[in-house]
Amino acid sequence: MEWSERGLILGCRKHGETSVILELMTRAHGRHLGVVRGGRSKAMQPVLQPGNEVAAVWRARLEEHLGLFAVEAAVLRTDLLLSNPQGLRGVNWLGALLRLLAERDPHPGLYDRAQVLLEHLATPLAPALFVHFELALLAELGFGLDLEQCAATGARDELVFVSPKSGRAVSREAGAPWAARLLPLPAFLREAPGLPVEREKLREAFRLTEFFLTRDIFAPRGLTAPDSRAAFIARC
Repeated sequence: MEWSERGLILGCRKHGETSVILELMTRAHGRHLGVVRGGRSKAMQPVLQPGNEVAAVWRARLEEHLGLFAVEAAVLRTDLLLSNPQGLRGVNWLGALLRLLAERDPHPGLYDRAQVLLEHLATPLAPALFVHFELALLAELGFGLDLEQCAATGARDELVFVSPKSGRAVSREAGAPWAARLLPLPAFLREAPGLPVEREKLREAFRLTEFFLTRDIFAPRGLTAPDSRAAFIARC
């Protein structure tokens, strides 16, 4: 068995005296692990850092085996992350989210979004891109929110709430009597990310995604939101 593809490094751990087990996120093969022989060498350590992108070749005798990776540097972000603590928090947060995906289960849309996020990690667009990424992750895992029309009336305008029970949008008029029980829906979540978002609207959006991530994904697996998420949001 053999395939070759670019991949985003999520992390690695020691394996034997000189090797590591590398964890990549790839477009066609999903989150994939494999051994890198000599991965603990001085030459390879700067390459095998979270957030970097590599050209990888995976080989194994059988598909179900762990297999071996041969990797070459493609895009190195180490200098950016070392000089930008917020960038490092973002990489750790992104890795924690991608680890919620089953191994070897391809999610090309999430891979593409992760690429865009990493490219803008040191820009003011990063927080909004993270919110949209979390919404996309919820959808990929079967818990997508319906933010396109009001759950009560079918209206598509003045959608300012989300029902915590159904995950569906609610219009201003329909939701007014129950506003205290509903979650705010920042308008930018219904648009493609492209401009920086004001701080309070970002906080509302992160509270929204955290509610559904915790209820539907983290809590059932006995997990909590990663510390890197809270640290990143606190400095937005």
